[in-house]
Amino acid sequence: MKIKTLFFGITTDLIGTSTLEINVDEKTTVAGFKTILKDEFHQLENINSYAIAVNEEYANDDVILKLGDIVAVIPPVSGG
Repeated sequence: MKIKTLFFGITTDLIGTSTLEINVDEKTTVAGFKTILKDEFHQLENINSYAIAVNEEYANDDVILKLGDIVAVIPPVSGG
């Protein structure tokens, strides 16, 4: 199934786009999704330090993705 994926901040620069559709198997968890991203986009080697939101809510690694979900990859924010 295809999962719409939104990239924010530096991840947009690393991937070269702000939106992609990523193919995943049914019952893929957020942890599995991170692995897919890291394998496909080596630039995201620090993916475990990024926040992941599913349908506009922060998600932990054991959340199972469903058809129609929108996943956002949010890098750590710094500033003052």
